[in-house]
Amino acid sequence: MAMKMLTMDSKKIVIKSEEEIELIRESALLVSKTLGLIAKEIKPGSNSLKLDKIAEEFIRDNGGEPGFLGMYGFPNTLCVSPNQEVVHGIPNEIPFENGDIISIDCGVVKNEFYGDHAYTFEVGEVSDEIKKLLNVTKKSLYEGIREFKTGNRVGDISYAIQNYNEKNGYGVVKDLVGHGLGKNLHEKPEVPNFGRRGNGKSLVDGMVLAIEPMINLGTDKVLHLNDGWTIETADKKPSAHFEHNVALINGQTKLLSTFKYIYDALGIESNEENEFK
Repeated sequence: MAMKMLTMDSKKIVIKSEEEIELIRESALLVSKTLGLIAKEIKPGSNSLKLDKIAEEFIRDNGGEPGFLGMYGFPNTLCVSPNQEVVHGIPNEIPFENGDIISIDCGVVKNEFYGDHAYTFEVGEVSDEIKKLLNVTKKSLYEGIREFKTGNRVGDISYAIQNYNEKNGYGVVKDLVGHGLGKNLHEKPEVPNFGRRGNGKSLVDGMVLAIEPMINLGTDKVLHLNDGWTIETADKKPSAHFEHNVALINGQTKLLSTFKYIYDALGIESNEENEFK
């Protein structure tokens, strides 16, 4: 779940042991499996409230609790944000239509630790313009993850994501950021998707981050809707959102979440995660 810029308190970064990182991985993988399960249900005529019920039941059946449900008053298990909605969309019964894109963000708390993971899905056949937006946004996630290494700073992650997307002409959302992850859903440090190389907190072993590019087809400006949650693009053009949980272990970047279950459900072959295993 993305967080608003500059809303965190001054708590220090919490460094995790390898045992704690494994517990975060367990939570993150339950999120990954949940997204894989609902991937099969994302088709014209389905709706986000149906997905929400499937996700909540699956999470509870597998020993977890929905991480977003009740968090800051959020009313559901999933954040489901179609088309021009950037993040934090509230599930409803409006049917999906062919050509829609649906960003789904899911959180789990298990063994006292959080997982937090997002993917933007295609509904039926989408345009080439939209396919490119999704492809570039997802690639920018890995551009950022490659900069998550000892000796770098948060700004190196931020710059890599911003640079990759802006080269393709897209708007990088600046009101919302990624974050640290652990026993709290939102921990230090903030991880913006924009910034300068060499700026920000130093990256050290034991850090766990939720890195999550939120990228718009048009303007980077967003609007906060009256429901108190939904954030959409100011120009009503589509937005994409992809998120992984990553840890630094012995100087190596390790993915704690995976898109594998989504790809298995949709029949997609990919080796994009191999370098982070």
